[in-house]
Amino acid sequence: MTDHDIHAATVALASDLLARPSLTPDDAGCLDLIAARLAPLGFACDWVTRGGVRNLWARRGTARPLVCVAGHVDVVPPGPLGEWTSDPFTPTERDGYLYARGAADMKGALAAAITAVERVVTAHPDAAGSVAVLATADEEGAGVDGTAAVVDWLVARGERIDQCIVVEPTSSSRLGDVVKNGRRGSLNGTLTVRGVQCHIAYPQLGRNPIHEVAPALAALATATWDDGNEYFPPTTFQVSNIHAGTGANNVVPGSLTLLFNFRFSTASTVEGLQARVHEILDRYGLDYAIDWSVSGRPFLTPRGPLTEALADVVAGVTGGAPPALSTTGGTSDARFLAAVAEEVVEFGPVNESMHKVDERVRLADMAPLSRIYETLLGRLLGVGGPAGA
Repeated sequence: MTDHDIHAATVALASDLLARPSLTPDDAGCLDLIAARLAPLGFACDWVTRGGVRNLWARRGTARPLVCVAGHVDVVPPGPLGEWTSDPFTPTERDGYLYARGAADMKGALAAAITAVERVVTAHPDAAGSVAVLATADEEGAGVDGTAAVVDWLVARGERIDQCIVVEPTSSSRLGDVVKNGRRGSLNGTLTVRGVQCHIAYPQLGRNPIHEVAPALAALATATWDDGNEYFPPTTFQVSNIHAGTGANNVVPGSLTLLFNFRFSTASTVEGLQARVHEILDRYGLDYAIDWSVSGRPFLTPRGPLTEALADVVAGVTGGAPPALSTTGGTSDARFLAAVAEEVVEFGPVNESMHKVDERVRLADMAPLSRIYETLLGRLLGVGGPAGA
């Protein structure tokens, strides 16, 4: 198939997906569209539903290796419509870009991956191994009933994935310059420090939790939690909100609430960070309680077969330098998939416009992106040709 044909097919599918207002967690028919394309090619389509969210697991074949392409069809709200140059759910080609909410994150890449899968299984129907497509509508929202639900379902079935490519927009300034081979974990804490409320003119009758927490907070803010490692920077502690008081200027507050977050690497653990926080707070004799929540644990795919294959394919298709490995940014669904996949990476288009007004994807990148997914899938299944083919 020529690059022109690949471009036309990929842009057509992307536009079809983008025209559907799939505000998280509503898939707006996007998943049905994907299933309808894959089922005639021999994919067994299973629907995993939890918490009112539908997720699609489509697999062709039963042999190993199992190579999975994963992504989401849900999008964030577009914001004020008047700020958009064109309607966010009317895909519009303009100035070399395809504009619409979700174009970069990630319907453009998902369309490129789906058309790549179609070409691979059509050209190599008897290839060893299996291909799966995981598509969810709960990534931009709570994220608890989407990929996480499919992973729980796969674990219950005893299924594992050999290689997984999550089609997140990872490129920075040009297609193929960055691959995410890991992400930091996110640990949240809500700290409540209890004092004794009193009239501010008689402080000896109360206990001011603001004053009491200050030295402990300074210790938390200046602590070294770890030194990071080859792939991750050191773990960071940040306070995002602090509140105390009644609003009156003559009352010592009876309590203080503080929100904080750790972005942590594989050099630390949830349990280790929690223990150190408690040790610091106890050291200062605070009367406190902490409500902990884990948004995601860190994952890492070290340099190895998947990262090396992807780097070679990207360089071959784009003609540029191999991509840099990165673990920066927030969380993604790869954090769930790492529990059932031997290797996980994220790779997709330039991410500069994701979640912004006039979100867009570069039209000239659509065919090369689909070629990269096609060549990588073929190589992992043992049927791939040269990287630039």
